[in-house]
Amino acid sequence: MAEVSENSFIPESIPGYTADMAGQIGLLWELIKAPLIVPLLRISVYMCLAMSIMVFMERLYMGVVIILVKIFWKKPEKRYKWESMKDDLEMGNGAFPMVLVQIPMFNEKEVYKISIGAACNLSWPADRLVIQVLDDSTDLLIKDMVEKECIRWASKGINIRYQIRETRGGYKAGALKEGLKHDYVKECDYVVIFDADFRPEPDFLRRSVPFLIHNPDVALVQGRWRFVNSDECLLTRMQEMSLDYHFTVEQEVGSSTHAFFGFNGTGGIWRISAINEAGGWKDRTTVEDMDLAIRAGLKGWKFVYLGDLQVKSELPSTFKAFRFQQHRWSCGPANLFRKMLLDIVLNKKVSLYKKFYVIYSFFFVRKLVAHFFTFFFYCVVLPLSILVPEVDVPKWGAIYIPCIITALNSVGTPRSFHLLFYWVLFENVMSFHRTKATFIGLLEAKRVNEWVVTEKLGDALKNKSHSKTVAPKKQLLKFLGDRIQLHELGFAVFLFICGCYDFLYGKNCYFIYLFLQVITFTIAGFGYIGTIVPSS
Repeated sequence: MAEVSENSFIPESIPGYTADMAGQIGLLWELIKAPLIVPLLRISVYMCLAMSIMVFMERLYMGVVIILVKIFWKKPEKRYKWESMKDDLEMGNGAFPMVLVQIPMFNEKEVYKISIGAACNLSWPADRLVIQVLDDSTDLLIKDMVEKECIRWASKGINIRYQIRETRGGYKAGALKEGLKHDYVKECDYVVIFDADFRPEPDFLRRSVPFLIHNPDVALVQGRWRFVNSDECLLTRMQEMSLDYHFTVEQEVGSSTHAFFGFNGTGGIWRISAINEAGGWKDRTTVEDMDLAIRAGLKGWKFVYLGDLQVKSELPSTFKAFRFQQHRWSCGPANLFRKMLLDIVLNKKVSLYKKFYVIYSFFFVRKLVAHFFTFFFYCVVLPLSILVPEVDVPKWGAIYIPCIITALNSVGTPRSFHLLFYWVLFENVMSFHRTKATFIGLLEAKRVNEWVVTEKLGDALKNKSHSKTVAPKKQLLKFLGDRIQLHELGFAVFLFICGCYDFLYGKNCYFIYLFLQVITFTIAGFGYIGTIVPSS
C-alpha cells in the first residue's frame, strides 16, 4: 500500500495555500467554514433572533400594561381595604399590632448606625415594636460597636435586641430564620426587614401595616428603593437605571395584574403566619427572598407593591462589589428555577395563567433568556457574523428590535436618558458575568452557593485620608488581583479584531458599535469603573 502523507488530505490546488503556519491556518479555516462554522453560526443567529423576539414581546407587554395601570388602574389604597392608623383613646396602643423589625448585618462598620437609628425612629408605639439586630459579624471590634449602639438606643426606651449566632450557617436566610425562633417574636404579627444600608422614613409602618390588617389574604407589602449615592459615579447611575425599571415597571406590573412579584429582600413587611405557612426561610439558593416569595405565592397569598413608599439605600459603588452582587442575583434565580419548576407546574392552588406568568415571564424570559440574548448576540454572534459574511443578520434583529427594547428600558429613569447608549454598552459587559452565573445556577456548579456580602462604603472614602499606608509591593498585588479582569480584556481584543475586519471589508458599519464596545470592555478590564477605593 502506498505511503500516505498528511499533505495528501490537503489539496494543493486551493488558492492561497502556502506552507507557512498562517497559510495552513487559513486553509483549515476555509475547509471547516462551509460545512461546520456557517451552519452553526446560522443556527445561533436564529436562536438569538428568537430570544430577541421573546424579550421584545415581554418588554412591550409590560410597557402596555404599565400605561394602562397608570391611566386606568386604581391605586393600591383603592384596590385593597386601607384605613390610616389612628390613635385610639379607649384602646390606647393596643390598637396597633406588634411589629418585629429585623436588621441583618455582617461587618457593617460604615452604615450600622444609620440603619439602627432609622429603625428606632419609626413612628410606632414603643411597646408595640421590637427591633432585632441580627449581627453575624466576624470582626470582634465591629460586633462590639454594634452592640454598644443597641445598648445606647435601649437606654432611650427602645425595645431593641442584639442577637448573634455561633456560626453563619445559611447566611442571611439563616439569620432571619433564627431571629424568628425567639420567644418574644411569638407576640408579633408582622415582620419588616431592612438591610444594614436601608433607611426607612418614620411613616413606613403607618403606611404599610394597614394593608396587612384589613386584607387577610395579603402576605407582603413591598416598598420601593431609592438611592442616596446614585450620583456618586457612572457605575451607580447605570445601576439606578436598571433598578428603576425593575421597580417602576416589573414590580408594578406584577402587583397590578397577578398580585405577585419577587420580594426584594429588604424594604418590605411580611405577615409572619404567611412565612410559616410557606415553609419559612430556606438557604438552598442565594436568593432566599425570591424563594420565599415563590412559595408564598403558590400558597395563594397576595403581594402589594407601593411605588410611593420609598426607602433610601446605598448602591455598591465599586466594580468588585457590583460584580459579586450581580453573580448572586443571576445565579440564584436560575438555581431556584431549576429547583422549583416542577413544584410550580404541579401546584393546584393558583390559576394556570398565573403559573404561566411565573414560569415564562418571571423566570424564563427575565432571569434566563434576557441574559443569554444580551451576551451571545451582542458579544459573540453578531461579531462572528462579520468574520463569516455568508451568515446574514437581518437589520430588524440587529438594530430595530434592540433599539426599541432599549427605549422601553429607559422609562424608569428619564433623567438619565442621555446615558442610555453607554448603559447599553455597560449592560453588554455585565451580561458576560450574568450569563456565566446563570449557567452556574442551572448546572449547580461550584460557585452556585457563593455568598459575598455587598460592600457598603458609607462615609469610608472621607475617612481614608487617616488610614495607614501600605507597602508599594502589596499595593501593586492588590491592584492586579482586584482590578485587572482578563476575561473583559480578552473580549476587548476579540471585538477589536472583528471591528477592524468590518472597517476594512464590512458593509453594515458595525465597527462603530464594536469599537465603542471595545472601549467599554477595556475600561472594565482595567477596573476603571465605579469608585476607586485607596488601599488601606
